[in-house]
Amino acid sequence: MSGRSIVPRALPRTVRVLAALALATALTAGCSTPEPRVTGAAEEGDGLVRGEPAPSAASPFWVDPNSDAARQVRAWEKEGRDAEAKILRRISERPVADWPAWDDPAPGIRSAVRSAARTKKTVVLVAYNIPHRDCGLYSAGGAKDADAYRSWIGEFADAVGEAPATVILEPDALPHITDGCTPPEHHAERYQLLSDAVDTLKALPNTKVYLDAGNPDWIDEPAKMAQPLRQAGVERADGFSLNVSNFQSNDSVKTYAGQLSDAVGGSHFVIDTSRNGNGPLSGGR
Repeated sequence: MSGRSIVPRALPRTVRVLAALALATALTAGCSTPEPRVTGAAEEGDGLVRGEPAPSAASPFWVDPNSDAARQVRAWEKEGRDAEAKILRRISERPVADWPAWDDPAPGIRSAVRSAARTKKTVVLVAYNIPHRDCGLYSAGGAKDADAYRSWIGEFADAVGEAPATVILEPDALPHITDGCTPPEHHAERYQLLSDAVDTLKALPNTKVYLDAGNPDWIDEPAKMAQPLRQAGVERADGFSLNVSNFQSNDSVKTYAGQLSDAVGGSHFVIDTSRNGNGPLSGGR
């Protein structure tokens, strides 16, 4: 998350996606949950909790019944801590995405797919293992080389199989080319790996793929992202994603997304709205 966040990207993340302009799902990595302080106001007046209503059961996306948040809710309910449990259910009852393991993605994906199949829901996955990831900064790492990445994305796709899935492909990978953080000698390889990954994932019968395109406070001119998206194969994907793990407001991201969509032939887009309720920090990213 170089140059954009004071929080290391390696930390667990909660990401909610807005499909075009309509809220579609939530993306998250597993997270440990600190015990909240519950005020008297939270315990009174029907136990109302601030924020928008939790998604209904009509959501097409999978809710992990064994997420850290769900397990904590059950633990608090057993202890009679109903007020705390009610607050945490606003996390546990939202669809969440899996960020598959960087060494062996298949077991986690298969587990999610099996669970989702029992309720006939769609899993949301984030592929985040590109070589030279995050320019060696907070989330440094990724596959050791191009061959390792091709093998990893192949295992990723095989584990998804015919299950309905939505994949956010490689947060930061293209913006880091655009801002110059990724050295030029790695550009051609990265474009090829992303393009190949789009084809691998789109060969699956029920998978949607969105290439990540950063956020408007990072690459502030949408036109600068158009060519990188084209080179990575956005026309063969289902669209692009914006604001992953970031804090830019819905209004600013929607405006940016519309301009970028126009620049790449009207491509569909999804927006992460999980962290931006208060907008970005004043004077920072």
